[in-house]
Amino acid sequence: MNNDPELSGKYLGTITSDFIKISDTLKEASFVLRDRGFEFPVFAISKVQIPIGQMLLGRKELDLEWFYYASFLDEFVQRKLVEKPEDFKAAYKDPDEFCCLFVVDEQFTNFVFIPYPED
Repeated sequence: MNNDPELSGKYLGTITSDFIKISDTLKEASFVLRDRGFEFPVFAISKVQIPIGQMLLGRKELDLEWFYYASFLDEFVQRKLVEKPEDFKAAYKDPDEFCCLFVVDEQFTNFVFIPYPED
């Protein structure tokens, strides 16, 4: 569950350009999910629509390159995308400081933690 080195090239630029625009929205959504008892929030992102979580932001809403879906660990366990929840929890970073993205693309699918910009 480490950041894949492949991310640094093809994906990091497009994810970062979106993330700058919506990091406050994702941070607020993470807080709301946790406040409502949904531990370990995860934001699935994809360039095409996917059936994971609830759509949070579409690509056209803010001229984004990715669709953003709000979800949490339990859904990933139910869908068998996470087989060892204990390992996921151990690798999960502080949700007040990092955003957990589940990047879904044709040749890359992985969890990525991106730090929120400092206020």
